Amino acid sequence: MFFLLSKLLDFLLLPVLWLMVLLLAAWLTRRPARRRAWLLAALALLVVSTNTALVNEALLAWELPPVRLRELPARADAAVLLTGITSVSKSPHDRVYLHEGADRLTNALWLWRAGRVRHILVSGGSGAMLQKAHTEAADLITLLHLAGVPDSVIIKEDQSRNTRENALFTQRIVQARPELDTLILVTSAFHQRRALGCFTKAGLQPHPFPAGFLTSDRAATPDYWLVPSAEALSRWSLLLHEMSGYVVYKVLGYL
Repeated sequence: MFFLLSKLLDFLLLPVLWLMVLLLAAWLTRRPARRRAWLLAALALLVVSTNTALVNEALLAWELPPVRLRELPARADAAVLLTGITSVSKSPHDRVYLHEGADRLTNALWLWRAGRVRHILVSGGSGAMLQKAHTEAADLITLLHLAGVPDSVIIKEDQSRNTRENALFTQRIVQARPELDTLILVTSAFHQRRALGCFTKAGLQPHPFPAGFLTSDRAATPDYWLVPSAEALSRWSLLLHEMSGYVVYKVLGYL
């Protein structure tokens, strides 16, 4: 039930949906003054939601900042790589389809190649509403194999469907394998705050290693502050999804 409600909440928080509702309200109302108010509200929402600078500032405030390699342990026992960066519903299934956030994978691989972690624990099943036999963990492990990572390094957790389950199922693995003491949590910067809270609540104390940054450095150029961007809409949708998820997890005691 929680999984279905989270998908519904994602839909209700879409700025595009709000824009459609405002335009529909303007079209349905018979009062000119009220119609102007709805249209002005829709225009204001459109300006805000397509402004690159505004969404970048909001994301800069939410994302956890980059962590320098020297701030990590000399050699941790495992990098916990959270999935959410592949599409398991795309066919043919003779390859892996990566989407935005693929830095999660490259950062975990980087840590192992640099000798900073002994293992890579890949955590994630399928984010689809109906659990699929083909999992995101399997996809990422395929790519790790292609990058030369041996099976002896990889630990698979492919049952979790959300961030809380990532933490709970990882905790079970760690409990069964006492040699996995020091962990580095690798996930997208915008997601790191909620993931870190879930892992801490599960009794783990991983070192955060944000990846897949959606933000850019601030700029003083007109295109940064004034030129509308359709991409900004998707950034707002992602940020609102993550912030609402954090609030819901907090209320439910998952953090």
